[in-house]
Amino acid sequence: METAEFVRILDQEGRLLAAAAEQAGTGAKVPTCPEWQVRDLVRHTGAVHRWAGALVAEADTSPRPFGAAPDLDGAELLAWFREGHRRLVDTLASADPDMRCWQFLPAPSPLGFWARRQAHETAVHRFDAESARGGTPSGIAPEFAADGIDELLTGFHARTRSRVRSERPRVLRVRATDTESAVWTVRLSQEPPAAVRTAEGDAECEISGPAAELYLSLWNRVPFPGVTGDGSLAELWRTTSGI
Repeated sequence: METAEFVRILDQEGRLLAAAAEQAGTGAKVPTCPEWQVRDLVRHTGAVHRWAGALVAEADTSPRPFGAAPDLDGAELLAWFREGHRRLVDTLASADPDMRCWQFLPAPSPLGFWARRQAHETAVHRFDAESARGGTPSGIAPEFAADGIDELLTGFHARTRSRVRSERPRVLRVRATDTESAVWTVRLSQEPPAAVRTAEGDAECEISGPAAELYLSLWNRVPFPGVTGDGSLAELWRTTSGI
């Protein structure tokens, strides 16, 4: 997917998140993040937007501390969120494609990394806000969902901080049933998970389903759409993969 498409999705998802949060009310519980109320969700996502936007705007090549959200609530908090989201979208849309700044996962370019990361960050938290509001959640395009699965499996869980480990070697397969070639083989061991986008070889367990459902389930927002084989591997993911 192109950077401009990630920015477009980020724009859309942030607007949907704010609308759902407003409808739910900032004191509403977030079923997908039981420790949070909507105000916590909005503060977190708004702080992430400002942090990422500043890294890109200032071309900062070193990590910077994650800033705390202001002690706002209600309409003031939502206005703060919308302003920061708008600034992030505009920063990414106008940035030089060749700009350089710090990033924490491999990517073809820093700008591409941050557009992708913030689009997925906001999409998952938009789903959280809509879970608090109730009703039918907004859809997620299969191509975008498959990209998010790839980022999660080959990016986040390739890092040493991933807690998905196994005392003995195991093989898990993840397959999106509505997206061509969207299948991953994940080798688990005492080291960080090693995921490759292939269906080659045997797997002890397969988690499968439409890309959007698979995406949200791997982020522990909804149950797995389908599990075949050794269900203990799916349970291992569910209990240890939180980020």
